[in-house]
Amino acid sequence: MIKQLMMCLGLLAGVSCLAQNTQGYQNPIVPGFHPDPSVCRADDGYYLVTSSFQYFPGVPLFHSKDLIHWEQIGHCLTRPSQLPLHDASTKGGIYASTIRYHEGTFYMITTNTTDKGNFLVYTTDPRGEWSEPVWLKQGGIDPSLYFEDGKCYMVSNPNDGIFLCEINPKTGEQLTESKRIWDGIGGRYPEAPHIYKKDGWYYLLIAEGGTEYGHKVIIGRSRNIDGPYLGNPANPILTHIDFNAQYNPIQGTGHADLVEAADGSWWLVCLAFRPQIDTHHLLGRETFLAPVRWDKNAWPVVNGDGTIALQMDVPTLPQYPVEKAPVRTTFKDGKLGHEWVYLRNPHTENYTFNNGKLRLHATTFNLDQGPTDSPTFVSRRQEHIDFTATTSLQLHKAQVEDQAGISVYMSETSHYDLYVKQLSNDKQAICLRYHLGNITHIEKEVIIPQGEVQLRVEGSNEYYTFYYSTDEKQFTELGTADTRYLSTETAGGFTGIMLGLYAVSASDASKAYADFTYFDYDGK
Repeated sequence: MIKQLMMCLGLLAGVSCLAQNTQGYQNPIVPGFHPDPSVCRADDGYYLVTSSFQYFPGVPLFHSKDLIHWEQIGHCLTRPSQLPLHDASTKGGIYASTIRYHEGTFYMITTNTTDKGNFLVYTTDPRGEWSEPVWLKQGGIDPSLYFEDGKCYMVSNPNDGIFLCEINPKTGEQLTESKRIWDGIGGRYPEAPHIYKKDGWYYLLIAEGGTEYGHKVIIGRSRNIDGPYLGNPANPILTHIDFNAQYNPIQGTGHADLVEAADGSWWLVCLAFRPQIDTHHLLGRETFLAPVRWDKNAWPVVNGDGTIALQMDVPTLPQYPVEKAPVRTTFKDGKLGHEWVYLRNPHTENYTFNNGKLRLHATTFNLDQGPTDSPTFVSRRQEHIDFTATTSLQLHKAQVEDQAGISVYMSETSHYDLYVKQLSNDKQAICLRYHLGNITHIEKEVIIPQGEVQLRVEGSNEYYTFYYSTDEKQFTELGTADTRYLSTETAGGFTGIMLGLYAVSASDASKAYADFTYFDYDGK
């Protein structure tokens, strides 16, 4: 009995020590294509959302107890009625979102650039379903909400300035005329506005410079919510365009949101990217965290000098690590995890589960075609520069030229594909293909026996390397591809690399499908 008691006390002490680890953390806090973060505090911790562009479901939703360790708990937009993505490309769909918590209700406001513009949804249970869209009159992008004294205010950036109006958040009715309240300090693309109140001042945080190397965060303040706003003499409060950050492995810092923690400390989340070869980045814009010193009646100071680092050696809140995602994803429970998304609105009948495997039914709409439909393609974000991804699949009922495999996908004009292709009734091949702009090239084609095969992609700073196996033991290298050609700087767009499973048929008469047994993702 005494021994059991001592073991319990030891366990409790271990848990206590875990929660007391208050020094340091690693950036980014949400890696991979997770741009435009917004954060709020609620009764049970912190909630964070990011942009999702042409992917469905939309607006990934995360929960944390310490602002450092985040668990994805779902998406805010899970129904086609909330998220029509017709013709949405890598520059379309859902732009920046803001999440706020007010009197027991969560609100998420965002822009669908390929539909009707700005809207919000709300819920009392963020892990459940959110409301149907409440459409809003004021235009621009990057809308945000501020609640005070029974009123709800909306800010966004129509006409290259920051505009304010009062709205009814449950109906969308605009209650006051839109008023221009700030133009920033002269940088291009003033956007990402958020309003906070502290010490009797209204603070207006925005981004300028474009979401690239010139990105920065600035702040102004006023005694009145509708201005005039006076800029901080020390603006920008966050940027990596200056001398002190020219060699920082993090670049493009901007589009920030502030939150006051339960202990009174202030923190900032922002987007940035990690160049991996020269000035090229592939993972998209990711979510980073920085401490903020905000004295009474003073301007906020981000991490001492307005820069952030990969390793942040700073005091933190008590930390509560979340369980690390397993390397292997199996499909035995008949559903996909929150990390998996589709390209635009999926044809759900093409995704089924059979005998513990994910079955993708091939269609003629392929990965090269423009944003007019949704291919049979389900993907997850590349979150690490160095990684290994492996899947095992078998192609069934395939006709000549039908195929299925794994794609390293940036857009319909920029992707590398490793796949199984049907050559004849009894013959298949492993193929490696590059699709870059108007160029499509089959790098290699190797004939293999019919049956289940394994496909593998390894990522590094400079190259993707592709392998295959027919026995799940011995992997053969098929070829390499330069990462730069899929980078944002080369391919364009606002997203990041997705690792996707897909199936394509050569004709409408085909009944081909592919069964995927598992998907491994091992980030380093």
